[in-house]
Amino acid sequence: MPLRHAATLSLLAASLLAGCAGMTPPPRPGATAELVPTAALSPNPTMGKVTFTPLEHGLRVAGEVHGLVPGTEHGFHIHEKGDCADNGEAADTHFNPAGGTHGKFAAPGSHAGDLPSLVADASGAARFSVDVHTLSLTDGAANNVVGRALAVNRDRDDFTTQPSGNAGPRIACGVITRN
Repeated sequence: MPLRHAATLSLLAASLLAGCAGMTPPPRPGATAELVPTAALSPNPTMGKVTFTPLEHGLRVAGEVHGLVPGTEHGFHIHEKGDCADNGEAADTHFNPAGGTHGKFAAPGSHAGDLPSLVADASGAARFSVDVHTLSLTDGAANNVVGRALAVNRDRDDFTTQPSGNAGPRIACGVITRN
C-alpha cells in the first residue's frame, strides 16, 4: 500500500505543478510610440518604434530609431503635449512634472522627459534600452507618459542650454499610446 500511495502522491504533485506552470500572471499593459519623420529635413528617413514597459518602479524604454546619419548623436525627449504637428513643435517643451531644469538623463533635478541621447551606429540605427524610474503609465499620475509626444532631434543635446539643450529641430516624432 505505501508504494501505491507514493505513486498517487507523485502523480498529484506532477499535475499540480503542470497546472501552476500555466498560471503566469498576464503581462502588464505597456505603451508604444511609432516615430515618423517630420518635414524638418528633406529628405528625412528617420523613423522608429519605442516601447514603454512597466517595471515595479518606473518604465523600461526600449527601441530602435533608424535613418540617422551614421555616427551622429541626437537629443531624445518626451514632451508635454501629444501633438506632432508643425514638425513636432506642437509637442511643446520637455515633459517636466516636477518643475526641474533641463539636463542629462537621470541627473538630479532634470526633466522627467530628458532621455539618454541616441547614438547612431555605422548603419544609421540607434538601439537602446533604459530603465527610467521617474516615469509611469498610471492613469492620473503626474508622471504618466501616455498621450505625450516622443521626439528625436537633429543634433546632439548640450545638456546645458535651457530649457531644451539646443538640440536643433525635431526630425522624428510620435505619440505614446497604450498597447
